[in-house]
Amino acid sequence: MENEAATLYCPNENCQAANPLTHKFCQRCSTPLPKNYLWAVVEGSSVGSPGEVLADRYLVISQSVVLDTKPGLLPQTPELDNVLLARAYLKLIPYRLNVPQVYGVLPLLGGPSYKEILLLEKPPVLADEATQQVNLYSELTTAWGNATSMRQLNWLWQLAQLWQPLLTEGVASSLLDPFVLRVEGPLVRLLELRFDPVTAPTLPQLGEFWQQLLSESKPVIAEFVNQISNSLIQGEINSSEQLITVLDRGLAELGRSQTPTITIGTQTDTGPSRQRNEDACYPPSGTVLSKPPQPTALAIVCDGIGGHEGGNVASNLAIETIQQQVQQLTKVPYDHIEPSLLLADLESAVAVANDKISQRNDGEHRQGRQRMGTTLVMALPVAHEMYITHVGDSRAYWITRQGCYQVTLDDDVASREVRLGYAVYREAVQQSASGSLVQALGMSPSTSLHPTSQRFILDEDAVFLLTSDGLSDFDRVEEYWETEVLPILTGEVDVATAANRLVEIANTKNGHDNVTIALVHYQVQYWEPEITIKAVIPDSSAIKTANVAPRAAGGTVLGNPNQKTQVIPENQPSKTRQFPLGLIVLLIVVVAAGSVGLLWGRLSRSLSLPFITRSAPNPSQPPSEATKYADLVQGSEISSDQKIPLSKTAQISKEANLVYAPVGAILQVLEKKPISPQDYWLRMRICPSGETVNPTNTQPSLRTSSNSQSAPTVKQPLLKQGQDGWIQLSQIKSLNPTISKAGNSTQCPPLGNTLPTPVSPQQINPASPPQKNETS
Repeated sequence: MENEAATLYCPNENCQAANPLTHKFCQRCSTPLPKNYLWAVVEGSSVGSPGEVLADRYLVISQSVVLDTKPGLLPQTPELDNVLLARAYLKLIPYRLNVPQVYGVLPLLGGPSYKEILLLEKPPVLADEATQQVNLYSELTTAWGNATSMRQLNWLWQLAQLWQPLLTEGVASSLLDPFVLRVEGPLVRLLELRFDPVTAPTLPQLGEFWQQLLSESKPVIAEFVNQISNSLIQGEINSSEQLITVLDRGLAELGRSQTPTITIGTQTDTGPSRQRNEDACYPPSGTVLSKPPQPTALAIVCDGIGGHEGGNVASNLAIETIQQQVQQLTKVPYDHIEPSLLLADLESAVAVANDKISQRNDGEHRQGRQRMGTTLVMALPVAHEMYITHVGDSRAYWITRQGCYQVTLDDDVASREVRLGYAVYREAVQQSASGSLVQALGMSPSTSLHPTSQRFILDEDAVFLLTSDGLSDFDRVEEYWETEVLPILTGEVDVATAANRLVEIANTKNGHDNVTIALVHYQVQYWEPEITIKAVIPDSSAIKTANVAPRAAGGTVLGNPNQKTQVIPENQPSKTRQFPLGLIVLLIVVVAAGSVGLLWGRLSRSLSLPFITRSAPNPSQPPSEATKYADLVQGSEISSDQKIPLSKTAQISKEANLVYAPVGAILQVLEKKPISPQDYWLRMRICPSGETVNPTNTQPSLRTSSNSQSAPTVKQPLLKQGQDGWIQLSQIKSLNPTISKAGNSTQCPPLGNTLPTPVSPQQINPASPPQKNETS
């Protein structure tokens, strides 16, 4: 393709030189040239002719695949009319291992009409750099017969994990479409999302789809898959949790025929710009640990916060505490471990570390900017699974022969904007204080901490890279994984050499912070068992689960985005963690302290940001959604301990159209407008009992990234008594509000025949610019 179209522009804003598509680095400044192949969501027709350049930047590669030739420029983001289509992708960002994310939109002018085409990043496509040919990865149904029995059940397990979150967003039909379901090595990857019809798909339909796989299922699992499919069709398996439990037991049986060998290498360095190293890792820096002979393989990376006030103390205290806790957990034989309980126990270990740091802060009378804290990411391989837990912006990456996948989602402002459906990630990171943390260890008691725990099925060799932001900033992992980490899988380098090289890259290419690396090399030997496994369908009431939040496609424990944590699937209530008996006394003390009031500090590298007050979650067990939201009808009332964002009209709104109900305000339902079988718009007004609050809302942050400034003060327009606005049921669920039945309150006047006029922008603090949500 030797023409003007075959030009890739350098992303370095000080260079922007044109390069041939075959180059991996800029010929002028040596900056890595990212090849962002994008999937264009078009129906029935091609996005353009191969070789054609659209919108002066997108080179058409094939019918629906384009290449961004100007990766250094911010893509155009969806306009309001297209937000509803994009919102499902945004809210599913915790599942991005399986679901592609929105890159931007491709604006097209067709005759008199203007059209926007969604562009999805990191689709399941395989690019040949030499020939510039791009092919889609195989459909699951096509690749099924060539997969091992372990991989076949792994793929089904991922589909089961995705069922409930996709059903919540009205896109579960995607899991029944063979063209959409692609496989990239061990991972199931969706090409795009298919929106559900009026009648949502059901588990019996999933069973019918799985029955098509029986003829090519491996003999050891053929009867197992047949039993599961029939149980789904007949309603014997009636929930995704029940389905996952059955698949877990099948995978555990196959796991007996898989022998893993694990090697861990770590390295930490102060870096060229810092006076001291606040990072910490386990095993200690420079150590190479192998299992066997070691009984436990555990890797931890912590990035301390607090500068001279004790960031290094916090990170080392977290390492010491968690390592001791996990040693106790792994004494239990794997055959006796329930995955959901182990995930809860890992969260409990994090809670113990958090409270030790927090109590040390309190014992030393550290207040405000003097408090110390730390981020955390840890990896625990157990049999055929990898368990990942994290808090903050230290990351975990999963590297296979097929690609490099970021498996953690930063606890920062930008990610929360995306989870709430307010912004495309590439747009969100451009906002002020977008890299500011929203939680870390040690800043408050564990009742207000929400770690994210995940588990992954491993059926081939892999490397998990844990790193502090000294390396991950500026996309250095994405730039260098292929040259520095992939050789571990091919046997060309060992983990110690690779770790040293990654530290060198962090110091020379970034250099703004401490850097810490942990590499976990997982090698697999698997042989097909000669037995035949059978499914045992448990009663749903007999399933052993910890009292934890719902899980994502990778088995992720998710929290509430409006509580500055990971997102809870909107059709499921949040749940309280269940801790081991040995932690009960500690947690009683913590809860008692929380009842007085919890302080949640801003965590800043420069220690220049003030502290803010943060309330503890309601300790009572919330009712089921079927019960809780069935009473949400005309005349019902809700209240929340958070500000409630409302639109001026019944449509998804950007910043300019958002207004807020004050904290503690009583809102009354005036009108309902259906959107889908699972969601609808609610028109709500503030009753006279609404709490009076300061109309100026300062948006805080916790820790700013290395190149960001302190967030400016931003005001949010507040509704007054009697005024009203619109909000979706799905947004209300994420706030976990208190609901009163219609007619049960004396604080709101009865609904009359005349409804109040919707509020206008001029009525609400006209001099104050609106804001989408609190940043922390």
